[in-house]
Amino acid sequence: MRAAIKTLLHTATIAVASLLASGCAVVPAPAPVGVVTGDVYAPLAPPPPQAEIVPALPFAGAVWIGGYWNWSGGRHVWVPGHYVQPRPGYRWQPHAWRPRPGGGWALHGGIWVR
Repeated sequence: MRAAIKTLLHTATIAVASLLASGCAVVPAPAPVGVVTGDVYAPLAPPPPQAEIVPALPFAGAVWIGGYWNWSGGRHVWVPGHYVQPRPGYRWQPHAWRPRPGGGWALHGGIWVR
């Protein structure tokens, strides 16, 4: 009888742990912000920038990095802006699309510059 209760409690513990774990999600850390100059090319000019509502500062000294159009899957995709920790001695150079001499567009910027 004692062994049966012990087995039942063990089974119940595993069942509860399984239910609790099923609600968990492992989310990868966000990729670092930054595009090496000229790494992203598109055959079409990007749309006009989207209007963004800049939320209140999440911490003192936070720097707002505005959103930009990226090129992914054969189309322009909006990447929303966000706050980051400032880098002393650097300034943020925003992303900018520029026409390429042979046609198409190249994404530049999106990096910290000394």
